[in-house]
Amino acid sequence: MKNELLRLIARPPDQHCDVEFNDLALQLFRYQYGHNSCYRQFCNSKNISPVSIVSWKAIPPLPVTAFKWADVICKSKDKACRVFHSSGTTRQEKSRHYLYDDEIAEVAILSHFKRHVLPDYGRMRMMILTPPPDEAPHASLSHMMAVVKKHFGTEESRYYIKNNLLQSESLINDLNATNEPVALLGSSFSFVHFFDGCQSKKISLRLPSQSRLMDTGGFKGISREVSKDWLYEMAEDLLGITPEYCINEYGMSEMSSQFYDRIAGQSTPRCYAAPPQLRTEILSPETLSPVSEGEVGVLAHFDLANIHSVSAILTEDLGRRAAQSFVFLGRASAAAEKGCSLTLDDLLHGGE
Repeated sequence: MKNELLRLIARPPDQHCDVEFNDLALQLFRYQYGHNSCYRQFCNSKNISPVSIVSWKAIPPLPVTAFKWADVICKSKDKACRVFHSSGTTRQEKSRHYLYDDEIAEVAILSHFKRHVLPDYGRMRMMILTPPPDEAPHASLSHMMAVVKKHFGTEESRYYIKNNLLQSESLINDLNATNEPVALLGSSFSFVHFFDGCQSKKISLRLPSQSRLMDTGGFKGISREVSKDWLYEMAEDLLGITPEYCINEYGMSEMSSQFYDRIAGQSTPRCYAAPPQLRTEILSPETLSPVSEGEVGVLAHFDLANIHSVSAILTEDLGRRAAQSFVFLGRASAAAEKGCSLTLDDLLHGGE
């Protein structure tokens, strides 16, 4: 199954194979039902088992809150190579996602990142606005940044958050001195704080053409709420990075795969494209049945790279179908705040 999954992940995005995805999803469901006691109990409560379904769309998605209260695992905890925690505040219970296979997780990260953030470059200088992995060993975003930096970053690539402090002056100096395109990567609110500082100091730069920004997380924080449009306007006004080179990543600590809303350099309408190993259903909050085309519903992701936990996850996020993917519309009103941006905003404001 692992080799089949690796081949699926490596497929070009225009060669998605529904039959192959369905076969692998059902294989994985049989494995997870048999080895994940938490998930098996959930499936049994719905009278669903591997013998009762023939389509991945019938696999029951486990509510994401289960990761807070149970170990959603197919193997013993002591065999995990990493454990990722959700980025809730200290006032919230944090979820735990145990990772057992670095190879699958890395391939899932690299292939889709390359397609969307660096389609035109082999390597690029990366300026990363997250803590390094040694300071945030349980942060899936820090792990992701380390993976892409290792495989796609130049030797000059570095982190600009150390000891929970944004090193704005060093970042400004390095941006001012660069004469080649750069990639700025970080959580959405790390850029909010950086842009706030630039505005207060009346600093405006013009980065080399084809420089790009990839942000991840939401736009609501402890200090205030901003819009994606505001963030990308600031990127253009303060750095000279045009909107077609601004890419938003959507991911979750409970998942191994990611979505991106744009390919760098393209100006097509924004919607979150899925890699070959990932599908999304949009479900009615009341019935959990698929909504009609154009209607808003709760996102359920089916991530086959989640090989040793659970592939089907019911989120607390809202979306609407767009082409082959979805437009993200924010959190359900009753859902607790979470996200990489919230963690950084909390840190930079002393947990107020």
